[in-house]
Amino acid sequence: MSEILVQNVDGVATVTLNRPQQRNAVTYDMWRRLADIFTEFDRDPQVRSIILTGAGDDFSAGADISEFDKVREGAGESKRYEVAVDGAGDAIYAVSKPTIAALQGYCLGGAAHLAMSCDFRIAARSAVFGIPAARLSIVYGVSATRKLFSLVGVTAAKRILYTGRRFKADEAIDIGFIDGVADESLAAAYDLAAEMAENAPLTIKGAKFILNGCARGQLDPEAAEQLIDEASASLDYIEGRKAFKEKRPPRFLGK
Repeated sequence: MSEILVQNVDGVATVTLNRPQQRNAVTYDMWRRLADIFTEFDRDPQVRSIILTGAGDDFSAGADISEFDKVREGAGESKRYEVAVDGAGDAIYAVSKPTIAALQGYCLGGAAHLAMSCDFRIAARSAVFGIPAARLSIVYGVSATRKLFSLVGVTAAKRILYTGRRFKADEAIDIGFIDGVADESLAAAYDLAAEMAENAPLTIKGAKFILNGCARGQLDPEAAEQLIDEASASLDYIEGRKAFKEKRPPRFLGK
């Protein structure tokens, strides 16, 4: 049985962490595979938007601590492990398509990094969040902490990391950790993903690059201008104007 399931329906790709008996705890090999999957999505024109979710009752309980004695025993192994975790999170963050985390049950530790790497986070009312690094003597990584700070601000980030306590969906939306609550998080995520999949891929690619750059204080103006020019010279720009004149939905190809 595959530990990560991938399917694409009408341009909406769904990535499912598939270890429900282990609350979808993420292994070292899964971190590396997630990075590969999202890197491949960036090159696949058939993928227009992406949902990340978990099988069964939970999104994920985070890293699979049961394998730490083998894959994260000392400083060297821990460094290699963190590189894999950051590789997965940063591949999700950097993919040029819209990403949505559909959350239910546990979303803890490293799983919170995966969720925060997505553009949007929609949670079921029963979802439970937390980053218990302080209970394991682990310093939450720079990439993950930067994303946490960007979402909730410094004071809430300190409270989450210093206490390691868990919090529920109502608090998560109040502090900005998530941006939506739904009875069925996956259905709500799919509705949003389908809506965005119909829009111009080059527009979303450019907007995401600029917004992520602004959020990190690392915007490359020349690269941004190149994306703007690419959209302006595209067949999709011609199609968008033509569809507007003909009062019909546009059919964008991403080129």
